[in-house]
Amino acid sequence: MKRPSEKSQAVTMKDVATQSGFSPATVSIVLNNAPLARYIAPATKRRIEETAKKLGYRPNAMARFLRSKRSHSIGVLFFDITDPFCTLIMRGVENALYQASYLAIFADAHNQRNRFERYLELLLERHVEGLIVVANWLFVDIHVLNDLSKRNIPSATIGWELAGDNISSVMVDNETGARLALEHLYQLGHRKIVFIRGPKMLIDSAPRWRGIQKFAHGAGLEIDPGLVLQLPDSLDPNSSFESGHRYTDELLEQKKKFTAVMAFDDLTALGAIRALTKAGVKVPEQCSVTGFDDVALSALAAPSLTTVRQPMEAMGGLAVNIVMEGINAALEKREWNVVNQKMNPELVIRDSTRAVSLAGADD
Repeated sequence: MKRPSEKSQAVTMKDVATQSGFSPATVSIVLNNAPLARYIAPATKRRIEETAKKLGYRPNAMARFLRSKRSHSIGVLFFDITDPFCTLIMRGVENALYQASYLAIFADAHNQRNRFERYLELLLERHVEGLIVVANWLFVDIHVLNDLSKRNIPSATIGWELAGDNISSVMVDNETGARLALEHLYQLGHRKIVFIRGPKMLIDSAPRWRGIQKFAHGAGLEIDPGLVLQLPDSLDPNSSFESGHRYTDELLEQKKKFTAVMAFDDLTALGAIRALTKAGVKVPEQCSVTGFDDVALSALAAPSLTTVRQPMEAMGGLAVNIVMEGINAALEKREWNVVNQKMNPELVIRDSTRAVSLAGADD
């Protein structure tokens, strides 16, 4: 059995001190960028740093944590990483943390309460300095997060707002987003519109339906109850595609008359387009379709999907900024406030919507 070579041993500050000719105390001050470092001559600093680089010295993260009690890491908990909603949020979170020189520790709860709570425990055991939870599904048990306020751990949820004033949140203005989509269809002349509502257990569903109802009331648009459907509660984020396909197919079989489909989200809309296309109904010539979220598939679909864009990458970055403000406030021993931020949505008009044809309006 071969013994590990000396080169495989971790390089220590003592090695840097021996090689550079300076005392371990001086080396420690320079490499840790301690306050006393400003009193050390630039030439000495340069010699120590060059020696450390030549030897391949790496700071001992555990030793640094034991000294400073800081991990420079943020826990990021997803309820379901397979949800397309999460992809750009993850990019925004990661990019903002990179800019702040913090490490993201990602965990996926698979929409399971026990898994979520276990990951939360593991993240706290690793002394994360803050926590971000991407949770657009309405789980009563998420109130376990309220306990974080007692630990003074700055936290923020994305896509979910807790009651009370303990946890910050970042959400899109769902009501405004739904109004933008319906207003677009209305301006194109659509009056016979299918509405596929979101699942009851999803927090986004109620405000989006409220936005639809408010616009319809103000515009004098009659909502046909026979053209209103609701997605079933499901923990599978991709199930909305199948539901959108099935619901649209059933409406066509029932010979229902409509010129547009306003879907709860993009996957539902793409399912509706698939059903319409299979039935020989051209989109958008014979039926317009809108979605919500602007996931990556929306721009790639044929036809490309008109949708309401959630600024998901920006939402991730904003959540990081909120948590970092909490961390800095704690370090500086000053107060900081919980923030509940709603971001503005944007209507993205693509190829799946068009002015209603005269024939469609007269049917």
